[in-house]
Amino acid sequence: MSKDRLELLQGTLDMLILKSLDLEPMHGFGISVRIRQMSQEVLQVEQGSLYPALYRLENRGWIRSKWGVSENNRKAKFYELTAAGRKQLGLERENWERLSTAINLVMGMA
Repeated sequence: MSKDRLELLQGTLDMLILKSLDLEPMHGFGISVRIRQMSQEVLQVEQGSLYPALYRLENRGWIRSKWGVSENNRKAKFYELTAAGRKQLGLERENWERLSTAINLVMGMA
């Protein structure tokens, strides 16, 4: 890993996936690209982490999937938020704000 990239805290990947699906359904590769773009190239999600997380979120009922055709005309599984996933994203955002505020307090940045 390069010094410009950061490792994700345990549990934050789910939140980032939910956020990336907030606007529109996407396939797995698109989700990883969106997270990288939204983080200004700092966060990179590897397939070995992404797909188990997608299966976990689908099992929890926070996302659903269906097969479709990608922009390069290939068969791909597309994921979208469910109503429960939108609610969970709100909870994740609240928890993240509390956690980051607390860490900033400890680090003397608040």
